[in-house]
Amino acid sequence: MKNILFFGDSLTAGYGLANAATESFPALIGTKINADGLNYNIINAGVSGDTTAGGLSRLEYWLSKPVDVFVLELGINDIRRGVPPHIIAQNLQLIIDKVKSKYSQAKIVLLGMEIPVFLGGSIAIAFNGIYKKLAKDNNQIAFVPFLLAGVAGVKHLNLWDRLHPSAEGYKVVAETVWPVIKGFL
Repeated sequence: MKNILFFGDSLTAGYGLANAATESFPALIGTKINADGLNYNIINAGVSGDTTAGGLSRLEYWLSKPVDVFVLELGINDIRRGVPPHIIAQNLQLIIDKVKSKYSQAKIVLLGMEIPVFLGGSIAIAFNGIYKKLAKDNNQIAFVPFLLAGVAGVKHLNLWDRLHPSAEGYKVVAETVWPVIKGFL
C-alpha cells in the first residue's frame, strides 16, 4: 500500500469539525481513492496552529515512513503571526527539498493560500505570490493555486470563525484538490 501524506495546519487537520477523521479534506480524498479502488493509505499530519517553521521541525518524524505523495499546506499561520513572506517561502522550499531528498520519486502537491490585499497591502501581495513562485521554481510539483477557492468568504461553508471550512466547505475543498491528486495516482 502506498502512502499519501497530507502535511499542514488546521485546514488539513479539520479544525472545528464534529469528526475530522471523516469530514476533513484528506479524509474526503481518502473516500474518493477508496471509491476508485486505488490502494493508498491517507495520513493526516495536520496540526492546528502550525507554521512553516513548525512544519520543518516535525518533518523528519513524518518522513520516517515511506511517502509516495506529499501534499503541503502551510503558511497562513505564519503571515497571521507577522513572519515575513520571504521566510515563509524559504521554509516551504526547505520542506519541499527535504521531501525530494528523502523520497526522490515522491509526487508533491503544493496547496496555495491567499489573503485579501486590503488586509495587508504589499505584504499580502508578497504572500500571495509565494505559492505561484514555488510552483514555477519546482516545476515537477503539482499546484492548487488557492485551497479555499469557492469557500473563503462564503458564510454557509465556514465555521463561526469564518476562517475554517465547515463539513460542507470541506466537500468543496476536496473537489478542488482531488483532480490534482488523482492525476498522480
